[in-house]
Amino acid sequence: MKLKYEREQVVHFCKELVNKNLTTGTGGNISVFNREQGLFALSPSGMDYFIMDDEDVVVLDLDGNIVDGSLKPSVELDLHRVMYAGREDINAVVHAHSVYATTLAVLRLGVPACHYLIGFCGRDVRCTEYVDFGTSDLAEVAFEGMKDRYGVLLGNHGLLAGGADISYAFSAAEELEFVCQVYYRAKCIGEPILLSDENMTSALAKFKGYGQKKLMK
Repeated sequence: MKLKYEREQVVHFCKELVNKNLTTGTGGNISVFNREQGLFALSPSGMDYFIMDDEDVVVLDLDGNIVDGSLKPSVELDLHRVMYAGREDINAVVHAHSVYATTLAVLRLGVPACHYLIGFCGRDVRCTEYVDFGTSDLAEVAFEGMKDRYGVLLGNHGLLAGGADISYAFSAAEELEFVCQVYYRAKCIGEPILLSDENMTSALAKFKGYGQKKLMK
């Protein structure tokens, strides 16, 4: 089986999308890239995450060709492919339809530096225009929106997060949803007081050494 470890990670974190209330049903999708082999493992289209197993995960090359797996890949395969082709610092991508991120995306609001945990994604997070789901146009807009960032809101759609590994990418998605919730609730009461550039420079420096580094199997 090609990319067995990466497929296992996709299965695990797809279940976590539901467990952590980042999506409902079969919404969202996850991929993990093996840069050495130039292949990525991607969740299949419209499949219950709790019956999905390793063999159901689809392996593709950077041209979008299926090299292993019998199921149809996620309709958003270009969202993942474009990041691996254009970003050397991203080896995992998480796409979710979490409630607060999607709420802000419907309002076409980006997320400013209202909480230091936005630093998982960057100094702030942009929101893109709406583009039809499952298209290469959406992938291009998402790529531009996530420039110099590890997260972006997709207009009237949801969130996208990436990272050097799947643990970071998933954490970025979780923390982006958290900050979206905080920002939304703060806006309901008043106008949030934003962190300064100096505050965010300090926070971003700390995020560079965040977490434990574990070698890929």
